[in-house]
Amino acid sequence: MFGAWRQFGSFDTRVRLLLLNQFTIKLGFNMLMPYLAGHLTQGLGYAAWALALVLSVRNVSQRAMCLVGGGLADRFGCKGAIVAGCALRTAGFALLGVADSIPALVVASAATGFAGALFDPGVRTYLAGEAGERRAEAFGLFNVAGQAGLLLGPLAGLALSGADFRAVALTAAALFAALTVLQATALPACRAVPAVPEPAAGWRQVVRNRRLMVFAAAMTGAYVLPFQVYLALSLAMQHALAEEQDIGMGQMFALSALVVIAGQNRVTAWARGRWSPGRSLAWGLLVMGLAFVPLVVVASPAPAGFGGEELAETIGILPILLAAVLLALGTTLVCPFEMEVIVALARGRLVGTHYGLYATFSGVAITAGGLVTGAVWELAGRCGLARLPWAGLALLGVSCAAAVAVLDRAGLLRASGPQQGPGKVSAALTEG
Repeated sequence: MFGAWRQFGSFDTRVRLLLLNQFTIKLGFNMLMPYLAGHLTQGLGYAAWALALVLSVRNVSQRAMCLVGGGLADRFGCKGAIVAGCALRTAGFALLGVADSIPALVVASAATGFAGALFDPGVRTYLAGEAGERRAEAFGLFNVAGQAGLLLGPLAGLALSGADFRAVALTAAALFAALTVLQATALPACRAVPAVPEPAAGWRQVVRNRRLMVFAAAMTGAYVLPFQVYLALSLAMQHALAEEQDIGMGQMFALSALVVIAGQNRVTAWARGRWSPGRSLAWGLLVMGLAFVPLVVVASPAPAGFGGEELAETIGILPILLAAVLLALGTTLVCPFEMEVIVALARGRLVGTHYGLYATFSGVAITAGGLVTGAVWELAGRCGLARLPWAGLALLGVSCAAAVAVLDRAGLLRASGPQQGPGKVSAALTEG
């Protein structure tokens, strides 16, 4: 942890501002979103379908519009996209706090999602260019910053929820407003890469990048599997703990975040000294797949009365917590090197648009993977096949790991043709 702090201090002001941006974004988001469900269903009295609509609109508006956000960052500059995204999320969170009608809540949710589609590609593109040869280290810290925000955000929201949801929402909005001002005034001016085509032309150019499309497909597991902490592992925790599910979920999220915060710096340095970016991604995916093996072996909680209720619950959640830890460990291998491959496949050009397409593809994968996992879970429950969902998830991780390993060995994850070097990419992205 202290190594990560020292590493943070070794970067220049631009990188530190971008890492602070990521921490604040995650802090503000996780301060608010965990309590939105209770606000809509209990505070405002809406049915579950309304909650599902509001949450789905946010997810779709962010994931589906990342390609647009990335193209705008390439065309008009990363800083503008970052500042606009933070400002839009300020407005979206403020509206979530005061709105009480479905149309207003949907508009607020859409604004919140599109804000992420604006600043996420911009931040990642700017960071990729500015970090240069230290890109893996920078994105490792990027993951640490996000996990720190994920860990502290719900605690901050809980402290404010004693008042009401409006206080939580307006505090989160104020946090984003302060971040908007900071990025607008302190982040150096950012400009697009010279000779960047119009967004539509850039999108067509990126879509024709077959290597990127194949890579995105092979990386499906890198998004579907970590998402299971919200879906399959959450359902398993509910089955194991019943009324105390919230306590178990809190333990699981805290443990996952602490693994990343404490171990990311060491894992990045260790992997970078031994493997190529592609091989690191393959190993990360393999670890994510193996995370579900304990649940294949122990497919259900310990039987009632086994050594007492508390011991039965403890034994029941151990494989769930182990799965969460291994998923977190897998992300420490994936996050630092994922953007390196995207920059290489983009050959240093239209990086924001390339990442935007990749993020859009990952959003589709998460949605499809969630639907399939839910269907398999229901089928397994009806047919008494408790191990089926876990075996399927483990197989997905192993298959994606093998696919990425094959692409890496074939040289398809490295740049082909002329490429801008890290210094040139940085110069093209920033000025001042």
